[in-house]
Order: sequence, then structure tokens, then C-alpha cells
Amino acid sequence: MGIWSRKTVEMCAQDVLREDGPRLRRSLGVIDLTSFGVGCTIGAGIFSMTGEAAAHQAGPAVALSFVLASLVCFIAGLCYAEFAAMVPIAGSAYSYAYVTCGEIVAWIVGWCLSLEWLFAASIVAISWSGYVTAALRDIGIQLPQAFTTSPFAVDTAGHLVATGGWIDLPAVLVIVGCTLLLLVGTNASATVNNIIVLAKVVVLSVLVVVGARYIHSENWQPFIPPNTGRFGEFGWSGIARAAGVLFFAYTGFDGVSTLAEEARNPQRTVPLSLFASLFICTVLYVAVSLVITGLVSYSSLNVPDPLYYAVSVSHAPLGTVQLLVGVIAIVGLISVILTSIAGQVRIFFSMSRDGLLPERFGRVGEIRQTPYVAIMITGTVAAVTAGVVPLGLLGELVSMGTLLAFAMVCIGIIVLRRTAPGVPRPFRTPGAPFLPAVGALSCFVLMASLPLDTWIRLVVWIGVGLIVYAGYGRRHSRLRVTSPPFTGSRSKGPSPTGP
Repeated sequence: MGIWSRKTVEMCAQDVLREDGPRLRRSLGVIDLTSFGVGCTIGAGIFSMTGEAAAHQAGPAVALSFVLASLVCFIAGLCYAEFAAMVPIAGSAYSYAYVTCGEIVAWIVGWCLSLEWLFAASIVAISWSGYVTAALRDIGIQLPQAFTTSPFAVDTAGHLVATGGWIDLPAVLVIVGCTLLLLVGTNASATVNNIIVLAKVVVLSVLVVVGARYIHSENWQPFIPPNTGRFGEFGWSGIARAAGVLFFAYTGFDGVSTLAEEARNPQRTVPLSLFASLFICTVLYVAVSLVITGLVSYSSLNVPDPLYYAVSVSHAPLGTVQLLVGVIAIVGLISVILTSIAGQVRIFFSMSRDGLLPERFGRVGEIRQTPYVAIMITGTVAAVTAGVVPLGLLGELVSMGTLLAFAMVCIGIIVLRRTAPGVPRPFRTPGAPFLPAVGALSCFVLMASLPLDTWIRLVVWIGVGLIVYAGYGRRHSRLRVTSPPFTGSRSKGPSPTGP
């Protein structure tokens, strides 16, 4: 039982079915899961980062960057669907890596998933703060800059510089509010999320339908701006780099698999919800990017609120659409924060159940049946990060962590087809091992397109994670301390009633 020890599919099933440990209530259907996927996917990626990608990397061809990123997501989604149907357990890529590649790889994947979920919540909260501050300024309310700005920023050389601000207080407060809502329970937060997601999809659809009438085709010329001579600055390399950066916009669609343990009939609902959420998001992303680059020149979109900006300066009669976009950006980003925290909590829950994190991360309330300790810890860390860490330091790092997790899931399908060929698979990834190999390679290519500084930060983050694993996880792993045969028993922890 070394660091390469693997769990079996049967062990994962015992974790879900056992009566003497923390359990999550199965209460979510296809609509809830699809809404969750759309809710935590359509966020800062489309509302904030699209403009920067168009202005500096891809031009109007940012739409192609979305298509490229979505193709990689689709292949990874096929692999996620096979795993989620086989092992309907909280933990997503972390749990799948534990089954296929061993404990140390699972730890690294789980640690990197924090980049996808925990820091994504912080990024979206920072973006939300920017929209709220701008909206209040438009109606004559000026919030003090010291309380709406991180104390640090990243300059063009990638260095941290002081801004004069103290804390981004609106970003902190919105995370605190979402954390409190999650403590109420999964059903309550799912209901709020469903309402917000419906409104978000409707408003973006209105933007596309109405805005398409006022597109100036000359703004699309040239559709793929010529490369400046540097990799990643326009041309096809710019499209690739923009796809890597905008992969952040797809952070969350895989979150459907983190809720597999709370899904009714997960073998059917999880795969359906994965593909439904990805399809909805891709159509909206491509359509919205085409419209905003058609309304104004792509070179002017390097602003924090590109959708709002494009509608407001296009000289088209889009006043009502502008108002709707402003409101939905503020309200819609809340659902992303909500679902990002929920996704991170499920990762912590699974890692705690395996002994790699302290038991308190897996404690489930007897009444609400939610992992309340993990929710409070996640919310606190996300709030502090949003309050003091600059946006520029987090965006590309989140994309890097997401791509790494997706690549490991694709590799895991190849491994498990060889090591456990007889395990029942309600859903099978087509074209294996070729298609999963293409998915993994595509993820690594997009990772390679990201700047060197992002790689350095990833290595540092993984290094810190390995120190934590060596200091705690390696010594407390249930897979190590449980004598074969594995029984899935646990001596401590509440025993809430089952679903």
C-alpha cells in the first residue's frame, strides 16, 4: 500500500452505499444537474475574459477559440460520462484518478481541482465586484476605491505591484452570501441556481437575437488577424492561446460529475446533464462572441465588461438590452460563485472520506445533510482570496488546473479499460483508446500554449500540495490503514438518514 495504491470501483461503491459514514441525499434530477453545469460554466469567462482574448489574442476569431475549447471539453466530457456512470461518487476527476492512477496522482489532481473550483469562485467574485461597482457609479453611487480594489495587481511584466487599495469588499460579501445559502441545503441552493440560470440564458439569447440585426461585417475583417510575429498574438497561434485562456469559460461543466452522489439515477442523469450543459454553453459562447465582435472593433474590447461595453458603444438602439446585460451580469455571476463553492466542497468531502484531508472536511449535518464544515472552510478561503488576490494572478492558473484535470480523466479511461475491462459500464466512451488519447493530447497542447509564468505557478502550487500530502494525507490514508479486504467502514462521523 504505497503512494501508487489504487482504489477499486467496488470500494467506491461501498463508500456510497455504507450506512455508518457521512452520506449525501440523492435529490437532483436532469434539470437540476444541467442547470448546475450551465450555472457554474456561464460566468466570468464570457462576461469578462472574452474581450481580452479578442483584443490581444484572436480578434473576431475568438469564436473559433470557443469552438476549439468546446471540442476538447466534449472529448473530456465523454470520458467523464463513462466514469460518472461507473462510479457515481462525489469527487469528480479526483475520485477517477484514485481508481486508475493511484493515490499520489489522485492527490495531485484533487489539489489542482482547487484551482478550478476554489479560485474560480474568487475570480468570479472579483468580476462581480467590478460590475456592481460600475453599475452603482452609473447611478451616482461612488464606492471608496480602497474597499473595492485588491491591494495588489499584476503589471505587464507579471510582477505584483501595490494598488493603494485595502480589500475588495463586495467580492468578499458575495462569497459570504453564497456560502450561507449553501449551508441552508442542496435543494434550496439548487432552486435559486435554476432561476438565475434560466434568466441568464434568456438574456444572452436576447442579446444574440437583437444584437445580430446591428452587426457591421467590416468589424470582422480580417476575421483572423495576422500574427504579430510573436506566438499567441493573433493568427492561428493566437486562436490556440485564446482557447487555452478561455478554457476558464468552461470551468464548471464537469461540475455535474461532482454531484453524482446526490443525483437520482446517476448512470442516466449525469451523462445526459454533462452533454446538455456543454451544448447550451457552447452555442451561447460562439453566438455571443460573434455578436459583440460584430458590434464593435475587437481592438476596443479589452475592458472588464465587454458585453456591456459592446452594446453601449455600438450606436445601435439597444438600451433595453444594455440594461438586461448589466443586470444579468450581476445576478448571473452569483450562480457561478454558488456552484463553484459547491463543487469544491464535494472534492474536499471525497478527499476527507479517503483520509487524505482531516475528517472535519467530511462532516455532514444531520438535518440538512450538507458537508457544512467544508462549506464554511471553502467559503472562508475563497472570500479571503477574492478580497486580496488580483484577478490577473488567477485566471490562467485556473485554466491550467482545469486542463490538467481533464487530461487525467482522459488518460484514466485508457488505463481502466485495460486494468478493469469487466466492470459494468452503463455508458462507454466511443473510440477508446484513440479518442481519450486525442482528448488528453489536446489538453496538453492547450496547456503548452499558456505563458511560462503560469507553468511556474502551477509547479509551485503542486509542490505545496505534495508537502501537505507528505505531512498529513500519506499518514492518514484510509487505503493504507485499512487492512484488506477493504470494508468501507469508518469509526467516526455522523450517521444522517439515507435518501
